[in-house]
Amino acid sequence: MSQPGPHTPLVTTAFDRGITTLTLDSPSNRNALSAPLVGELADALTACGKDPAVRAVLLTHSGGTFSAGADLKAPPGPYAFVDLLRQIVELPKPVVGLVTGHARAGGLGLLGACDVVLASPDADFALTEVRIGVAPAVISLTLLPKLEPRAAARYYLTGERFGVPEALRMGLVTADAAALDGILDGLRSASPQGLRASKRLVTARVLETFERDAEELVQLSASLFASAEAREGMTAFLERRDPAWRL
Repeated sequence: MSQPGPHTPLVTTAFDRGITTLTLDSPSNRNALSAPLVGELADALTACGKDPAVRAVLLTHSGGTFSAGADLKAPPGPYAFVDLLRQIVELPKPVVGLVTGHARAGGLGLLGACDVVLASPDADFALTEVRIGVAPAVISLTLLPKLEPRAAARYYLTGERFGVPEALRMGLVTADAAALDGILDGLRSASPQGLRASKRLVTARVLETFERDAEELVQLSASLFASAEAREGMTAFLERRDPAWRL
């Protein structure tokens, strides 16, 4: 009987001068947030948190999409995704997100959890949940404390795509990807203790939202995904057709 082949990692790891790069590496499904990918990313972050040689984490992607959002065929449990977002926020090392392509839905939640987000000029973003009958519920934990309110309202409600200039203006993106080397050098120059204490200061408001709102948003997400409208929206998406409510 033939033995199964080795598992192909969905998250790959590389280390260079204090920076561990975690690469979402499932380009065949546009790095969709499946239960296995979320689990692998959580394990990799745990290892980074425990390793004294790691000064900071760079979170990036292979292929043309940072993440397309939840994998509708093998989604993670909502509590598992909340735990992953909180893990990024609470990690005692800075996490820098780097987007060189598309980011959609739950992928923006990952970026919201990062301490610094950089994007190449051709990157683009969209909160597409409303178009399949759900809402950006759980990812609001990391996004709403950081986004300009009027911009959040527009893109939550319309699902429109937007580019880097708008992402910079609304607070989703920190700087152009050209700033990466300077930011990583700055992190390498900082003391581990200084980074831990400084990160606690800048993440305090985000963590307050987890304490206050996480359970309510998990329940909202679960109820929306179980609804008839969401079933129609997800079926239409997978069948590449307009949903029944499209005017």
